[in-house]
Amino acid sequence: MTINLSTANEFIARHIGPRQADEQAMLATLGFDSLEGLSASVIPQSIKGTSVLDLPDGQSEADALASIKAIAAKNQLCKTYIGQGYYNCHTPSPILRNLLENPAWYTAYTPYQPEISQGRLESLLNFQTLISDLTGLPISNASLLDEATAAAEAMTFCKRLSKNKSSHSFFASSHCHPQTLDVLRTRAEPLGIKVVVADERELTDVSPFFGALLQYPASNGDVFDYRELVERFHSANALVAVAADLLALTLLTPPGEFGADVAIGSAQRFGVPLGFGGPHAAYFATRDTFKRDMPGRLVGVSVDRHGKPALRLAMQTREQHIRREKATSNICTAQVLLANIASMYAVYHGPKGLIQIAQRIHQLTAILAQGLSALGLTVEQEQFFDTLTLNTGNNTAALHTKAHARQINLRVIDGQRLGLSLDETSGQSDVIALWALLAADGQALPDFEALASTVTSTLPPALQRQSPILSHPVFNRYHSETELMRYLRRLADKDLALDRTMIPLGSCTMKLNAASEMIPVTWAEFGNLHPFAPAEQSLGYQQLTTELEAMLCAATGYDAISLQPNAGSQGEYAGLLAIRAYHHSRGDERRDICLIPSSAHGTNPATANMAGMRVVVTACDARGNVDIEDLRAKAIEHSDHLAALMITYPSTHGVFEEGIREICGIIHDNGGQVYIDGANMNAMVGLCAPGKFGGDVSHLNLHKTFCIPHGGGGPGVGPIGVKSHLTPFLPGHAAMERKEGAVCAAPFGSASILPITWMYIRMMGGEGLKRASQLAILNANYIARRLEEHYPVLYSGSNGLVAHECILDLRPLKESSGISVDDVAKRLIDFGFHAPTMSFPVAGTLMIEPTESESKEELDRFCQAMICIREEIREVESGGLDKEDNPLKNAPHTAAEMIGEWTHPYSREQAVYPVASLIEGKYWPPVGRVDNVFGDRNLICACPSIESYQEA
Repeated sequence: MTINLSTANEFIARHIGPRQADEQAMLATLGFDSLEGLSASVIPQSIKGTSVLDLPDGQSEADALASIKAIAAKNQLCKTYIGQGYYNCHTPSPILRNLLENPAWYTAYTPYQPEISQGRLESLLNFQTLISDLTGLPISNASLLDEATAAAEAMTFCKRLSKNKSSHSFFASSHCHPQTLDVLRTRAEPLGIKVVVADERELTDVSPFFGALLQYPASNGDVFDYRELVERFHSANALVAVAADLLALTLLTPPGEFGADVAIGSAQRFGVPLGFGGPHAAYFATRDTFKRDMPGRLVGVSVDRHGKPALRLAMQTREQHIRREKATSNICTAQVLLANIASMYAVYHGPKGLIQIAQRIHQLTAILAQGLSALGLTVEQEQFFDTLTLNTGNNTAALHTKAHARQINLRVIDGQRLGLSLDETSGQSDVIALWALLAADGQALPDFEALASTVTSTLPPALQRQSPILSHPVFNRYHSETELMRYLRRLADKDLALDRTMIPLGSCTMKLNAASEMIPVTWAEFGNLHPFAPAEQSLGYQQLTTELEAMLCAATGYDAISLQPNAGSQGEYAGLLAIRAYHHSRGDERRDICLIPSSAHGTNPATANMAGMRVVVTACDARGNVDIEDLRAKAIEHSDHLAALMITYPSTHGVFEEGIREICGIIHDNGGQVYIDGANMNAMVGLCAPGKFGGDVSHLNLHKTFCIPHGGGGPGVGPIGVKSHLTPFLPGHAAMERKEGAVCAAPFGSASILPITWMYIRMMGGEGLKRASQLAILNANYIARRLEEHYPVLYSGSNGLVAHECILDLRPLKESSGISVDDVAKRLIDFGFHAPTMSFPVAGTLMIEPTESESKEELDRFCQAMICIREEIREVESGGLDKEDNPLKNAPHTAAEMIGEWTHPYSREQAVYPVASLIEGKYWPPVGRVDNVFGDRNLICACPSIESYQEA
């Protein structure tokens, strides 16, 4: 007997849901005998043969893990004191195991359906409370992307709200982190904002500015008293934003107490690994007066239909979909998973623990500074928290060389000075090692114990915090591992994530995040590297990113990739900036019109506005395709000013438009560039390539097509692919060859989760990726076919097929029965399902995307639920169920409701066990349907007291 001794690649079959027999049965339902035949009918003739997926065969899980382990080993882990907004910290093990590595948390979707998201909403409410308490400002959002982009959001926030309407100048302190200043400049230029960087201590006239950004403590370590300066800015009708270190705020007067209008910053050092720059949760806090203008998501407290407190996303949750090109921000993905880690870090340590950590760091820094002074070194700061700047003169370069030889990284400031920051992981031995490094040869080192017994706080007495922090019970209870473990389990049990059920969200591609892909994320070799560490220490990351860029080029047909954008929204922005810079390089500054189809995702017009472009909307035809003649007319009308077209492909309506090549040709003929939104790339990999059928630039959602998990609303990664003529205009960074044009704080954005996509592509290989696209199309068409006799499929291609998602039209049901799309979505919860995408891109519809990862059994279970719901609607239509008091209008039903008085005309069994399969594995929503209007009218967005609940 001959045995195949090569390692089997089992991964493709484990990633893809349907088995071979299921696949054949589904194909037969559609009238096809092969995947190739189905693909040939779905992909338009004009773009067939454009795929260039030149990738090797997939590796087994074990082999791929061994390969990436060898890459990780090339990263060198040194003692790092660089600081500059990034700090080593300890991720408490119960948070690592029960949250970061737990699919109940990392596979969850953004909590737009609040009834099945109460656990992560509570954790985010804790985060908002943490931020509000520490900053002294009453309103905080549920996270942004990173500190630098949060600062940019603060700048445009100040521009909108400042009473100094004639000003276009924004002041930024030279003591801000350099990467923050770089992103500010990038974001300001298209909007006509002038960023003035200077030392605020030398600022005599504040009247020219609509706003200001200050760093607290300063990037170089100083702790400045900004009270008088803030008053001066306010007297000139300018608003003030303060970038503040959260850990320092446990000891320092919060920005809200010295007059700041906005506080922004990073929550990274609250338990989130360095990760070569990300992902890390940023925060944004402001005054109650400004709450409706705050970017990002806000968790608020409302009530459900029983009057029980319930959480939900409040107010302007998706304002870019409502205001479109008038939106003030294009933020869609945030950093929820990381915000939850920071939230639980505060819950676990509590106020005493956090203060103790901060005091210890500060005490060590004070001892270090005293010892350095005793050694004859010049420490520039007299008042500091954890960071020092040393004037080392002509000896600076030699000291850096000496430090690297001892595997120590210090901060490079300039040729005459170096900096260092201590953190939670620093100890006595580190202080002594730094003294030994910086002392002259033969010089005796200070006595640590002696200094420790005498040194006192160097924080300014007038700025030492007096107000209490984190007094809410949630921060004062879960301090044992047992309690925290159970709290995290209790929250997770309230939610629906991919570990429980299919999440059939159209356009959001909720697919398997395989364990083998996730494992490398928490390896120290990837997690403990500072983004500004010397290049020779990040050879593993350099290999990983180079290989990943090549893989993504192969998948898309583009010539170059930038991995820097740390969200899909930022990828859109970087793509339009590249187009804008290209036109400007050719002397075409007048090109500022961006054509966008009416069906586009709301972030598209918002992004175009942020990139300084004017939006012109083009029509769609009755089948959901771009109206090519309307597009042609508008392209010709604006040909002298046409900058770009933003188009999603396959379309937002879930079909492959036949005329995509013609559309691209029209734009190119009129001098524009084509931006193809890659949100729906999961239907194209291995079948067609946007870079080969007319696209000039695309962003890719690695948290969709390429398996990075959604994390309850983030992290995301949105790299862009470009054709060669746009390559010079990819995002730059001070740490890269091209220094200008940074769109986020770190050169490779959310670098530590890039191994997920590397692993996915390496294990799938070219054939596996193509098969995934084909199965995504098969699964979507199977659902469409099974449900079409119950719900009309709104759009399909010329052959009656859809792409990777389908839109069900529920609008006729509203007319015939009074049942709304909301009622169907909430009723699905009773069946244990997350709802599909509601009312996008067409109001009153459900957009369903099953992905390739779901089995036929799960697809059938979902279809059965939808068919049962349609039968209930028929009963409403016929009068068998009351038009107002029926299972759909009252959904979802809670367990508490079952044991109370039952007054409904339908049975309890119909309410909660509409199909027999639910008896074994019932999901019970913790709250009933949430009252959205009540929550906005009675906004509470921090952990409320019992009294607040009672008043509500």
